[in-house]
Amino acid sequence: MIQRLHESGKLTLTILLVVFSLFSFGLSIVHSYATSTRGFLFLNWNLFLAFLPWVATTYITLYSHKTKTLTLGILLGLWLLFFPNSPYILTDLFHLLDRGKSPMWFDLIMILSFAWTGLLFGFISLFEIEKILASTLKPRVVHLVVSTMIFLASFGVYLGRYQRWNSWDIIQSPIGLFTDISDRFLNPLAHSRTWGFTVLMGLLLVMMYWTLKLFKNTIPSQKNSQV
Repeated sequence: MIQRLHESGKLTLTILLVVFSLFSFGLSIVHSYATSTRGFLFLNWNLFLAFLPWVATTYITLYSHKTKTLTLGILLGLWLLFFPNSPYILTDLFHLLDRGKSPMWFDLIMILSFAWTGLLFGFISLFEIEKILASTLKPRVVHLVVSTMIFLASFGVYLGRYQRWNSWDIIQSPIGLFTDISDRFLNPLAHSRTWGFTVLMGLLLVMMYWTLKLFKNTIPSQKNSQV
C-alpha cells in the first residue's frame, strides 16, 4: 500500500492527512482529559465518516487495473453516499454555543482542525472523481457534474444537521428518508430553510473547491520550478 502511494505520488499528501488527523484527535483527547467530559469526542467519529470517501477514491486510483466494473460502481456509490460527511463537520461549529469547562478559543481551534481535515478528505476525493469523469466526459460537463455533486452534498449536510438523518439510513430507514426528501422537492416553498441552507452552503463549498483547484493547477511543482 505504501509503495503504491509512493509510486502514484500520493504518499506525501497521505502523510499530511494523517498528521492533520492525529493533531485533531490529540486536541479532542486533551479536551476530554482537561474537562473530564466526552463532549467533543464525537468529532473523531465525524472525521472517520469524512475519511471514507477518500478511502474509496484512493482505492480506485491505486487499484484501477484490478477493479471490476461492479466493484467500481459500488465504491462510487459509497463515495457519493458518504461524501456529505466531509463538509458536515463545518456545522459542528454550532457546538461552540454549548459552553463547557474549556476556553472557547481552544474549542474553536479544535473544531476548525476537524473541519479542515474533513474538507481535505472530501475535496481530495472529489479531485479523483473529477479525473475519472474527465476520461469520458467533456470538461464543461465534468465541471457541471462536480458542482452538482457539491450541491447534493450540501443538501445532505442539511439532512444530517437539521433532520438528523445518517448516511446508513438509506438502508435502515429508506422509506422515511425518501419521504422526507421528496416532500422538500414537492413542496419547496414550505421548506425555505432547506433550500436557503443548501444553496448558500453549496455556493461556499463550490468556491472553496475551485479555489483549491486553482491553487493546485497554478502553483508550479518543485520539478518545474527548478532551473
